[in-house]
Amino acid sequence: MRRTGTTRRGVFTATGAIALGAVLAGCGDGPGGGKDSGRSGAATAAEQASAARAEERIRAAAARTSLELLGGYEHVIRTHPATAAGLSPLRDAVRAHAKALVPAGGQALTFSRSRATDAGAAVRELAAAERRAADTRLAALMEAPPELARLLASIAAAGAAHAYLLTELAKETSS
Repeated sequence: MRRTGTTRRGVFTATGAIALGAVLAGCGDGPGGGKDSGRSGAATAAEQASAARAEERIRAAAARTSLELLGGYEHVIRTHPATAAGLSPLRDAVRAHAKALVPAGGQALTFSRSRATDAGAAVRELAAAERRAADTRLAALMEAPPELARLLASIAAAGAAHAYLLTELAKETSS
């Protein structure tokens, strides 16, 4: 087996660092402690409504991203059936992420059309999409309330791991 630049230990270390950063971001000063402890501890109705709208906006954007990724997986599996064995577990994880993010009413699955003509290139496109999605979720952590921040951090860490696995699968597929 040939040695690559990225090791399994490196991926797990990065995933742990991302998760730790998310936990620390979710444990910041809030209405009940820290610098706001002089206040009554109860947020005003306007603050609660604003926080609810922000959470809804962040959750909807993350859900849309997960559904687009899921559509990408479905398209590549349908277009290149030989990749199904490697992509199915990752697709199922993305489906679970979308289910955790999508509100009860749900959003429609959007299929993205791959420009790749061969399986290796299509898998590389999926890896790039996973990386972009993980980066977007990490950027949203600063605005997200603690519970949603933990969920986004977990999904971002899984997305980073998916990107690594897809990159390796693309190397095997193109050989």
